[in-house]
Amino acid sequence: QVNLVESGGGLVQAGGSLRLSCAASEIIFSINAMGWYRRAPGKQRELVARITSGGSTYYADSVKGRFTISRDNAKNTVYLQMNSLKPEDTAVYYCKIVTIVSDYWGQGTQVTVSS
Repeated sequence: QVNLVESGGGLVQAGGSLRLSCAASEIIFSINAMGWYRRAPGKQRELVARITSGGSTYYADSVKGRFTISRDNAKNTVYLQMNSLKPEDTAVYYCKIVTIVSDYWGQGTQVTVSS
């Protein structure tokens, strides 16, 4: 069973930065895409950013220009650099890896942005 381990969450003041990491417990083959989702209190889970195997990226409008997704294929690791954080970015952030046969989710990491 593949596990995704997230790290890098925490408490930060508005305007600050955090870098989330998501590492797979073992090599994953045939990855289609890697992404980050978040769920804020009382809201539905939403896609924040995604990067495909070809390197194409997608960002939610709310984070464009502030967040950057990247990956290290050799390490099966995906990152989310979050700059200029706002209180509305407060949420549990989850990573997801999509392959041709299965989807894998991380356990989530809390990001709290204070005003």
